[in-house]
Amino acid sequence: MKKTLSTILLITTGVSSALAADLPSRKEPVVAPPPASTWTGFYAGLNAGGTWANNNSVNITTFPFTPGTNGGYWQTASQATGSIQTGNNGGFIGGGQIGYNWQARFGGYNFVTGVEADIQGIAGGNGSGSRGLFNVIPVGAAGNNLSSVTANTSLSWIGTVRGRIGYVVTPAILVYGTGGLAYGGANMKVSTFQNLQDHELQPFDMTLTSAAFGSSNISSTPVGWTAGGGVEWMFLPSWSAKAEYLYYNLGNQNTNTVTTGFGYLNSSYIGAKNLYSSTASTNFTGNIVRAGVNYHFNFASAPVVAKF
Repeated sequence: MKKTLSTILLITTGVSSALAADLPSRKEPVVAPPPASTWTGFYAGLNAGGTWANNNSVNITTFPFTPGTNGGYWQTASQATGSIQTGNNGGFIGGGQIGYNWQARFGGYNFVTGVEADIQGIAGGNGSGSRGLFNVIPVGAAGNNLSSVTANTSLSWIGTVRGRIGYVVTPAILVYGTGGLAYGGANMKVSTFQNLQDHELQPFDMTLTSAAFGSSNISSTPVGWTAGGGVEWMFLPSWSAKAEYLYYNLGNQNTNTVTTGFGYLNSSYIGAKNLYSSTASTNFTGNIVRAGVNYHFNFASAPVVAKF
């Protein structure tokens, strides 16, 4: 009897084990570990902000060509030398950028190096000013001599090609410095005017009248340098936002203006005279503060859920 019960128990245990092996498994899905966040890869985006000039003056140097019949020409020319204040040339700036980042780990810290190129248009970045003079004719004559110089400067667009190096504060926040080449569309215009009314009392009674005008302008693409820094935040996979400051220096630009006078002596035309030449020069330096957004083409993908 005991042997029969033992045999039945063994058979039952074996059948139960076989049935348990055939039942479906209820294991939880396995989640693969998320990939490490990385800034490595190409990106492109847009930016907008403001800009203002660091230098707000145009320097005028004047040389007389012909004194004519009155020393007042020389007097005017010498006093038409100086500085003209043109304002800060502030304006709106907007454009786009492309670049590439490479993230690496050194000494237990994550760093990012890369290169970025951008180009922006500038709206409202014009500055102007004038220098006016009113000279009294010396003893022996009765009259006046009025002259003025007006200068306009503007930067219509600017582009840069820069290197970047930064520190990854958190996987989503990058703080960086940047610097490199800058170039832009620089414009300067100078206009001159002189009006001479001179009534000679001694030794002859005669009147000398002269009106003089001159103008010149230059539009060039100077090349200089830029440096600055910023912070960038990866707020979504493949998307980042940044805030940035740049200082730029495009060097010195100059133009030359010849002022030609048309004179009358006792109402008789006495011909044109080159009264003086003015050289205007200014440094195109300034500041940019802007915000932007970038799309990263090969940012790390989202975690993969594995099913078994």
